[in-house]
Amino acid sequence: MNVMTYLEMGGYAAYVWPAYGISLLGIVGMVFWTLHAFRQVSRKLAILEEEMKGDGS
Repeated sequence: MNVMTYLEMGGYAAYVWPAYGISLLGIVGMVFWTLHAFRQVSRKLAILEEEMKGDGS
């Protein structure tokens, strides 16, 4: 089996490769979204921790 035969996916390459691409795009998007949300929550937590320190507790 050569590389071109594999990449043609038995004639279904027009369906398989875009599906892989869309899936990869979705996974990468979710990773960035999750990291963004994590950073926002971390900033809010740091602010709250500073507020708690300032209360004299």
